[in-house]
Amino acid sequence: MDMSKLRARLLGVLVLLTGFLSAAGAQPAAADGLPDSLWFDQPAAATLTVANGRFTDGLGREVVLRGYNVSGETKLEENSGLPFASVADAKKSATALRALGGGNSVRFLLSWAHAEPVRGQVDTTYLTAATDQMRAFLDAGIRVYPDFHQDLSSRYLFNTGSWYSGDGAPKWAVTAGSYPQESCGICLFWGQNITQNGAVKQASYDFWHNAYGVQGAFLDTAQATMAYVKQHLTTAEFAGVVGFDPFNEPYAGTYDSGQTSRTWERDVLWPFYAKFRARMDAAGWQDKAAFVEPNLFWNANIDSQKQEGGLLDAGTLGPRYVFNTHFYDQKAISGILMWGKAGDGQYATDFGTVRDRASAAGTAAIVSEFGHPLSGSVSDKAPTVVKAMYQALDSRLPGSSWWSKAGSSGPVLSGTQWQWDLYNGRHHELMNDNPDKVLTSGDAWNDEDLSAVRLDDSGTAVLRQDARLLDRLYPSATAGTTVAFTYEDRSRDGSTTLSWNPIPSTLPHVSQLVGSGQYGLLLWRSNGGGAPTELHLPASFPTSATTVVSDLGATISPPAYTTTTPIAVAPEPGGTGSRRLLLTAPGSGTVHYALVTNGATAPSADLLSAARTELAAWTATQVN
Repeated sequence: MDMSKLRARLLGVLVLLTGFLSAAGAQPAAADGLPDSLWFDQPAAATLTVANGRFTDGLGREVVLRGYNVSGETKLEENSGLPFASVADAKKSATALRALGGGNSVRFLLSWAHAEPVRGQVDTTYLTAATDQMRAFLDAGIRVYPDFHQDLSSRYLFNTGSWYSGDGAPKWAVTAGSYPQESCGICLFWGQNITQNGAVKQASYDFWHNAYGVQGAFLDTAQATMAYVKQHLTTAEFAGVVGFDPFNEPYAGTYDSGQTSRTWERDVLWPFYAKFRARMDAAGWQDKAAFVEPNLFWNANIDSQKQEGGLLDAGTLGPRYVFNTHFYDQKAISGILMWGKAGDGQYATDFGTVRDRASAAGTAAIVSEFGHPLSGSVSDKAPTVVKAMYQALDSRLPGSSWWSKAGSSGPVLSGTQWQWDLYNGRHHELMNDNPDKVLTSGDAWNDEDLSAVRLDDSGTAVLRQDARLLDRLYPSATAGTTVAFTYEDRSRDGSTTLSWNPIPSTLPHVSQLVGSGQYGLLLWRSNGGGAPTELHLPASFPTSATTVVSDLGATISPPAYTTTTPIAVAPEPGGTGSRRLLLTAPGSGTVHYALVTNGATAPSADLLSAARTELAAWTATQVN
């Protein structure tokens, strides 16, 4: 273990010992750091690493990253390749993302074109603005992993009259290639340019083969960017930067003769990641993971698009890499290949593949993009598609079988939804610099409209999707090992309540307690530490209406946290008003359970006791 990790672990042990001593005497004072921090928050936030295939914090707790991409605005020119027009907007976005969207992390988009507009010259004005906006999220208690974003190689490949646009590489890189006039032919979706637009294909191919030195220049700029961010954030702020996504949605452009998608990943993509990893180390990011993406089409759900991959030949990735993938239901988006809505367990197999691939690679997984269009001919599918995606992040089981097979639920996956764009519907983007094509609607990029948020007429951030769907109960930090988790959000598809995880008739008192309310259930094996397990509490779970039934006790309206309170509520660090449920469990290797619901109305002591008895017996049948 290197010295920085050792120092973090020793600090964690020291703070835990303080917690144990305080449990027998006075409660420790609140830790320095972010607003609303408790005694364990600062050492927990000191680092985020990968251990035993899970994200772990500075106290060794399992961490689940949930949040959004910030944001597609980076792909536009109206704010010079930045996610926000100002730091004030970034702060507004961070607060809303935490309080309304329930997020604890963001994938923070950066633009190579703006970071290196002149070959060999890094634009520190851009980096300063990007770092200042990044800090707004870190100061709100939100973890960050930057991403040098690209789609279709570069906007400079597209002419002013084109139907489509791109983002990524600077103009000088396109000029060096002298690419042919771009054309996608008959393309109904922008993504078809990836495999049909000759200019895009050739520019992509050239990047991967370092034609004209473009890949080398990119790596130089990435290293300079990472060094700049590290230098201009405080140590505590930099601790909240958990890694870097080197390249969005990689694809070969064109395969060489005899080359397959799998051999391309092995011989071209993975060596690039190894080079990027070395640049991270050189920039002082040795303790942060590279969030590496496989071939874009490795896990497509249309058979004709799927290509063998998933970094199968990279060996054990280990803690210095995270298996990072995207998932969109292309069948649903097509409007042809999936006529109806998504249902219970729709993506259990697809997301199970992600879990299995990460496990085989010896690392953690994150689904760094997922979502569905919120306008257009297939937008009616969004409530069910996105619910099914969150369900698959929570568990590898459909709701219909969760209660009978909870021991096979699998790890809770991290994920960042696409996307969180304050300016949705209020853009002023000159498409491909064409003053006669000013884009204002949706996300202002290739007819996309996926932002979960917008600003209302008063400038207040409001959700565009059901809050019950987005602001979710989830285990943000587990003091031990998660055994199983499920959450029934009761989100709506129009006037229809989507309830996919019915409580079985064998648990009548649990069913009576929950009623028609939302509920979550966590099973975990404790690690003997003094820091609690944390679950994000959605705004739909006000403390006064929250009931918890656990082997740790049963309580209505949990009290404020102290080190001697096994079930408690506290604000999440960052001063955004978001809250968390804290469960302090004794024992090492002991299995614990906690049902959390907002459906109970003044339940009697007898009902709480009966539900607790049922859950204890049920847990014994699910865990060996």
